[in-house]
Amino acid sequence: MSRALRVAAFLGALAILALTFINASWLADAPPGRVRLVAIGGVHPVAAGGGPCPAIEPPLHDYLADTKSGMVAAGRMGAQMVTLDLQVTRDGHLVLLPGADLSCRTDGQGTVGEHTLAEIAALDAGHGYSADGGKTFPFRGRAVGAIPRLEEVLALLPDKPMLFDLPADPRAGAQLVETLRAVRRDPLTVGDGFRGLAADLAPIRKAWPEAWLWDRTRAAQCSAAYRWQGWLGLTPAICKGQTLVVPSDKAWSFAGWPDRVQARMANVGAKVVMTGPGGAGLQLPEQIGAIPVSYTGYVMVEDIWAVGPALRPDFNRRTPLEEQELAKALEARRKRAE
Repeated sequence: MSRALRVAAFLGALAILALTFINASWLADAPPGRVRLVAIGGVHPVAAGGGPCPAIEPPLHDYLADTKSGMVAAGRMGAQMVTLDLQVTRDGHLVLLPGADLSCRTDGQGTVGEHTLAEIAALDAGHGYSADGGKTFPFRGRAVGAIPRLEEVLALLPDKPMLFDLPADPRAGAQLVETLRAVRRDPLTVGDGFRGLAADLAPIRKAWPEAWLWDRTRAAQCSAAYRWQGWLGLTPAICKGQTLVVPSDKAWSFAGWPDRVQARMANVGAKVVMTGPGGAGLQLPEQIGAIPVSYTGYVMVEDIWAVGPALRPDFNRRTPLEEQELAKALEARRKRAE
């Protein structure tokens, strides 16, 4: 090997060593606090896929997504935060429903925006759920009137941090600001967050400039930029005040994960959110093993019924029979994922 090649190899090795040292997670102070579980839609049936909407696994409980009972149950199963899917009625009220289309989950037709609040309130929220391809409907007739107004949920859980999912509707942001102010809820004090596109978040930003605004587009850009700039010891400018999303199966690619990442994001006022593989919420108890001990950010959880007590056993409210049924369901879920 020539002298020039030896020098180049030495400098390359030195650079790698320097970058490794710069990005070493163990050299960054672990932030105070503990991990915060975010229950997506509260406690609800888990989607199975491969069938008519919404195809679900055989239900293990009576809770439905975005209902008052499901939100309360999420807290009892260990969630520190819940997500709420907001929709706007024709007469300008905010209600909770996983999607604007009424024909899948409910006995209504069209979209939420085509109906008044009174019409939405009369629907059966569990009408369309099926675990056998549409042969039977376990929730049909049991959730009439269960689609809640936002005000109802806010009154029920005044101190529970919420992540409000805004629809692509120009009315939603302004109406949300009006509703929160009417019930005297301060998002900064409670610890709320808001997720959506930039245009939909604009009224929230104007009302509460310091609130957590999860801009879906900029969050994706921040995460993509950090996965290469982070290795150079840099924090991307686009991450300032934004949200960094870290899928568990890609965590290795985020330089300095977890402590260095958390420190860098804290320095630019950004939140860190961890998800399961591929960006989905956690669905299996064993997936909590991917959460570092020193991680104190948010973790998105699709099935808080199964995952919450696995991390925090003191929150387990399942009966012995429910434990048995859950074990069977999880085994089937694992096989389906293979």
